Formats: sequence, structure tokens, C-alpha cells
Amino acid sequence: MKGGLTVDESFKLIVTIVNKGKASKVVGASKRAGAEGGTILFGRGTAKRSFLDFLGINFAPEKEIILTLVKEDKVKDVLQAITDEVKLNKPGNGIGFVINIKELLGVIHLLKNAGGNLNDRGL
Repeated sequence: MKGGLTVDESFKLIVTIVNKGKASKVVGASKRAGAEGGTILFGRGTAKRSFLDFLGINFAPEKEIILTLVKEDKVKDVLQAITDEVKLNKPGNGIGFVINIKELLGVIHLLKNAGGNLNDRGL
């Protein structure tokens, strides 16, 4: 990918999906656990209400999706802080998952602050 940075350190993307109004708690917990911040997106769930009732999940179609980019060594702490803050371990409170990151664009300040070794693009 032209202009992308391949980094020597591993970065992960934590994606958290919670009911509307909970995103600020997720971002606050993430920051306290070592994340730089997060991006909040708004969404709407599409599962049928009867299916959600069967699973014991409260029906709240409006969602907030929080994207949190962190170094690999902080993932467990940040994910645990989010889980503790919004009770992800209980049905109906949301979900979280982690995605591997191979290349990054537009976050050179984070890479330099993290002390990561950048590829040979002169950065």
C-alpha cells in the first residue's frame, strides 16, 4: 500500500460495540489503561427482537462503536478495563473484539511517541 507504514511493533485495534450512551465510559476506561484515545461511531443493531430476547439481551437498536488503537502489550489491560467499566461479561451490555493491524496511515505521531521502529521510509 503506497504511503502506508509497516511497523516493527505490533498494534491491535480493539472494537467495542455498546448501547447508546456508553461510549464515553469505554473511552475513559481505555485511556486510564494506557490507550491514547478512541474513535466513536454511531450505528444501529439489526437483530430481530425475538432473537435478542431469546439470548437475554436488552433490545436497544442504537449502538456506539468505539475503535481503539493500542500497542500489543497494552491490549489485555485496555480490554479488561473496558470489560470492568461497562460489564461486557454480562449479557446485553455489548461486545468487544481485537483485530490485528499490519499497516498504519496517518498516525505517525503515535508511532514516534511509542518509540517503535519505523520502516525505511525516512520517518
